[in-house]
Amino acid sequence: MAMYSYNSPAGMDRFASPTANGWKRQSLRNIGDVPIAVGNLLVATKDLESALRNWSGGRASENEVSDTYVVVGTEFNNMITAFAQHGIDLSEIHSVPTDLRTVLESCLGEEPSPYILEDYMPDVRTIVWNLLRCLKMKREAWRGVVNGGRGYH
Repeated sequence: MAMYSYNSPAGMDRFASPTANGWKRQSLRNIGDVPIAVGNLLVATKDLESALRNWSGGRASENEVSDTYVVVGTEFNNMITAFAQHGIDLSEIHSVPTDLRTVLESCLGEEPSPYILEDYMPDVRTIVWNLLRCLKMKREAWRGVVNGGRGYH
């Protein structure tokens, strides 16, 4: 199983503090807890979108966006590990952190503005959408494993 490093543009090596958007990540009590791992990743991606909106309006720095990306990467690794604990391979989405980083590097290389964000947000959303689509497909495999191969009813 591959683990990813999230060395990022512009200081993405720091860990973000929780945002005030009302979403909260839960601590992973069990490394194979897929629902919590997926939920935490979803919260982190929402936080990233929020950080980008704030950056575009001058309410967040490039470093704050970078910090949020690091959280996405950490939660992505946790989610990959949780599925792997159940023997479920997610190699088809291993490029998600790199894909996001590429878009973020380009976006954050511009002057912050809502117009710039309009140019890059569709790419961010496409990456997240593809991630969600894959996770939805893998959910049934996970349910089958945790239900002893009986499937989910």
